[in-house]
Amino acid sequence: MLAISTTPVSAVPCGTGSFPAWLEEFKAEAAAKGISQSAIASGLNGVTLDQAVLSRDRSQKVFNQSFEEFSGRMVPPRLSRGSNMMKQYGSVLSRIEQAYGVPGEVIVAIWGLETDFGANTGKFPTMRSLATLAYDCRRAEMFRNELLDALRIIERGDLTAADMRGAWAGEIGQTQFMPSSYIKFAVDFDANGRRDLLRSAPDVLASTANFLASYGWQRGKGWDPGSANFGVLQQWNKSEVYAKTVAYFADQLAHAP
Repeated sequence: MLAISTTPVSAVPCGTGSFPAWLEEFKAEAAAKGISQSAIASGLNGVTLDQAVLSRDRSQKVFNQSFEEFSGRMVPPRLSRGSNMMKQYGSVLSRIEQAYGVPGEVIVAIWGLETDFGANTGKFPTMRSLATLAYDCRRAEMFRNELLDALRIIERGDLTAADMRGAWAGEIGQTQFMPSSYIKFAVDFDANGRRDLLRSAPDVLASTANFLASYGWQRGKGWDPGSANFGVLQQWNKSEVYAKTVAYFADQLAHAP
């Protein structure tokens, strides 16, 4: 027993034993990594396994729509609202472009495609989704790290655990950041002391620009397929069809009346 108690806490094995037992071990791992007991308790107490998340993870379909199919379905219904958002947030988008070099059209196109400009951010409890996927053995290490970063978001006061609802795989906010991206790229652009990617449009838009700038977005350059900036869009989403749709949507917004 002495040997066990003095062994440093290591990564909790996936899928071993019951989920509640695994979760208790994960809490110990999080504490050993310096996350506060209050953040661990508020984020993980009472969390249960979500079979719906496991079902979705196992039934993911390969993205196989053509650019014409996907862009034709996604862009026309969002173009008018996107143009309105360009006007409504014009001054914010101008300041963001000055700070990060990313044009407003590109950011608003991503915003529209990801969540209909914040209208559909998802309803899955983020902590439950991430804990479920960290316990499962398909991509355990990736989701264990995302779960740790979700606890860090709570710890630094950006969001509460109750706030954190999003897509089934743990993406949160109006442009769907995974917790690791939230930790790296979220910015407090409205200067209220919190990086709130659920409710603050300035924080959402600036954080999205910060992501793209951090991956090498070239200020003042275009974003057509084959360009360096198009390569940055593929850092946002690896699908060429999706990146082409962002570029097309941004072009439409740039030429909208």
